[in-house]
Amino acid sequence: MTALGALIRRDIRIALRIGGGALIGVLFFLTVVVLMPFAVGPDLALLTRLGPAILWLGALLSSLLTLDRLFTADHEDGSLDLIVMSRTPLELACAAKALAHWLAAGLPLVIATPVLGLLLNLDATATGAVALTLLAGTPALTFIGMIGAALAVTMHRGGLLLAVLVLPLSIPVLIFGVAASQAAIVGPLPFGAPFSILCALSLVSFVIGPFAAATSLRNGLD
Repeated sequence: MTALGALIRRDIRIALRIGGGALIGVLFFLTVVVLMPFAVGPDLALLTRLGPAILWLGALLSSLLTLDRLFTADHEDGSLDLIVMSRTPLELACAAKALAHWLAAGLPLVIATPVLGLLLNLDATATGAVALTLLAGTPALTFIGMIGAALAVTMHRGGLLLAVLVLPLSIPVLIFGVAASQAAIVGPLPFGAPFSILCALSLVSFVIGPFAAATSLRNGLD
């Protein structure tokens, strides 16, 4: 547990540095949300209706933007080989790295949502609902993306492969995240059903993701 805690702290410190990736994701999320009102136009009712989908799409793209650094930096400096050969199970190390990535790059998106919701004409209840769904759903994006990052780490042009692999797997998270947000804001569907499915997707990805990523790393580095 001490080794996993040290790994989490190390990855968070690296991600928060200039060029570490966390700040890039937040700035991209801010850019998407700021530009959307100009694209939609002055129709406030339309902007309110599209607000949850815009926030979720921005969070998905921001997560995808930072995933390529999840294992690439460690592979470039050789520390990934040390992690694979250490006594700590590789599955737990992958889970720790994904958790650190979410704390550094995913959680700031959730924190920024209430402020950015004002730009999309969302009231406090609506922004709270979207933030809650992002809090429940962004871990799924991270753990699903970790599988693609592990597959792409040893390949040339891995960023393109990462997008091709991760985007289709992330669509269910996007669908149920937006559905839960819309149910909480306008109804008529109950909020509990899509939100429960969203939480289940995060739990399933938390269980499957580290094992799939560890298997990919072992095969790719052999």
